[in-house]
Amino acid sequence: MSIPAFSDIAKSSNDLLTKDFYHTASSNLEIKSKAPNGVSFNVKGKSTHDGNTAGSIEAKYKDDPSGTFFNHLLFLIRSPIDRSSNISYQALLRPGQASLLMFYRRAGLTLTQAWTTANVLDTKIEVENQLAKGLKAELLTQYLPKSNTYGAKTNLYFKQPNFHGRAFFDLFKGPTATIDAVLGHEGFLVGAEAGYDVQKAAITRYSAAIGYTVPQYSAAITATNNLSVFAASYYHKVNSDVEAGAKATWDSKAGDKVGLEVASKWRLDPTSFAKARRSYFKTGSISRLTWVLQNRLR
Repeated sequence: MSIPAFSDIAKSSNDLLTKDFYHTASSNLEIKSKAPNGVSFNVKGKSTHDGNTAGSIEAKYKDDPSGTFFNHLLFLIRSPIDRSSNISYQALLRPGQASLLMFYRRAGLTLTQAWTTANVLDTKIEVENQLAKGLKAELLTQYLPKSNTYGAKTNLYFKQPNFHGRAFFDLFKGPTATIDAVLGHEGFLVGAEAGYDVQKAAITRYSAAIGYTVPQYSAAITATNNLSVFAASYYHKVNSDVEAGAKATWDSKAGDKVGLEVASKWRLDPTSFAKARRSYFKTGSISRLTWVLQNRLR
């Protein structure tokens, strides 16, 4: 199994406890289409229970690596070209002239532009597996025409068989950096996260987590909010039709009460399933039972 990101160490149980429940999740609408020239369009809409709505229209274009080099003739003398590299050099000799040429192989970029209902223009440029194997780099820019303000962020993702690291940099606010990393071996996971403010020269937050995951079940213990909120979660795929999970949470700054949530999912047929969740809140003995039945139309 691939090593998850730090935020996904307890993903299986968190998804079982939160997804598909109407009263705890927002309503989302997404429409995708793709033009013949490869440009993808995505229209998104979101409505929360407090009446707020938001939407965006997004266009995405991926320029795949071409691997094409320029051809030059006329007494061309060149060294063997390493086609695994994006940059190559060639020497061109002519009577009375000598030139050193540099060629750049198209690396392949993904460009995404979006315009939201808040009148925000977002642009994202991605490069994956070109700078280094397993490395993905993103540049995100944001422009607000009404206030004439800008924003820029840089994200880095690096994945190897036993490692998953991420770095997020906000270039205009702070600047700030958030870095997390997860190491894995034979199902065991250990990860940490830290936030840093460059202007203040101080660590702003830190978290840690350990976990164990196999295809049938997973367990995780996380310590977030500067190691003040602790959570233990468990997920079990009983069989192809039944899933179960639980999560206990304790906030060391809020008192001795521990919150507990349990949930289960039953697959009724290939297109329908039912989910149930019970939550024991930290205040008194209040509990809540929620059911959801979903049918996916073909």
